[in-house]
Amino acid sequence: MERRTGTVSRGIRCPIIREGDDLAQIVCTSVVEAAAIDGFALRDRDVVAVTESIVARSQGNYARIEAIAEDVKTKLGGETIGVIFPILSRNRFAICLRGIAMGAKKIVLMLSYPSDEDEAGVNPYSDVLTLAQYRALFGENKHEFTGVDYVDYYAQIIREAGAEVEIIFANQAKSILAYTDCVLTCDIHTRARTKRLLKAAGAKTVCGLDDILNAPVNGSGYNEAYGLLGSNKSTEDTVKLFPRDCEAFVLRTQALLQEATGKQMEVMVYGDGAFKDPQGKIWELADPVVSPAFTAGLNGTPNELKLKYLADNDFKDLSGDALKAAISKRITEKAGSLVGNMAAQGTTPRRFPDLIGSLCDLTSGSGDKGTPVVLVQGYFDNYTN
Repeated sequence: MERRTGTVSRGIRCPIIREGDDLAQIVCTSVVEAAAIDGFALRDRDVVAVTESIVARSQGNYARIEAIAEDVKTKLGGETIGVIFPILSRNRFAICLRGIAMGAKKIVLMLSYPSDEDEAGVNPYSDVLTLAQYRALFGENKHEFTGVDYVDYYAQIIREAGAEVEIIFANQAKSILAYTDCVLTCDIHTRARTKRLLKAAGAKTVCGLDDILNAPVNGSGYNEAYGLLGSNKSTEDTVKLFPRDCEAFVLRTQALLQEATGKQMEVMVYGDGAFKDPQGKIWELADPVVSPAFTAGLNGTPNELKLKYLADNDFKDLSGDALKAAISKRITEKAGSLVGNMAAQGTTPRRFPDLIGSLCDLTSGSGDKGTPVVLVQGYFDNYTN
């Protein structure tokens, strides 16, 4: 029978995951049982995606804020530390800031300007604002969705942790060096560039969040590649770190699924999707990567044609079965054989793990859906399937 559906994304309900659980087996069992109970077939090239949070939880990859404080003090000296370009998040950064402040005598917190700096007459390429100047220009500037004034909130966290705080606003990393030469840069995807700029400008010590807890401290959890990047609040005094050893996990899960179903499925671990909220202007990817590990079949980028371009241009005079046949023929030929204008009309190249991980993040959500595993079917199908 002819199929009428393309890509389907299903959240798979799982039991609550605890430290030490055999997560690969739980994922396999949950997917197989969901297919049997809900009445859908599992196929080759289905994608089973597992949220990073339950991978880290099964590993017990946690750390207390005291471990953060000790590592910060050891690596940045424990005196005046510049903390620059943090994200504004109660879940993602606030608890990390507590640990950072506990490892210093003074924090100089450098935040970027709000988005309307040009209207305020500020030069975003050079001006440094004090807190008083910022308040005079922008007022409280509360977060659109949460209603939190993160300037006050972060200052309060630092003081309660026992450190002195000074807050400045600038868009150039090197501006912090007028206040201290020991800097913790908290940006995520631009961190390598920021570190280079600071070192070139004469910073004495430069670390990123990826350098904090990149090894265990007094038995704490850690992540050798990403440190505190990708961490989340677990309790008032504990963070859950980004998971480790994900490659072994996805390979074992793939093997268990093949043994149970006879199908060659792909498996990935995913965190935040890579997209930006158009209303709040929030860049969703607070994790260092969308997917820390995935099986080999998810390597690469799509090699697709834009059907809407074909329908509006090359085949604009065709309809019905004739149009379907023409498009199917063109897809079979694939984009590599096309020349001229059509060669430039393919889809924007993005990696499969980033695309599928973004789909899974939207499917699973971050609340109470109870579906930390997502099954994606038909993603690699095209018009001819």
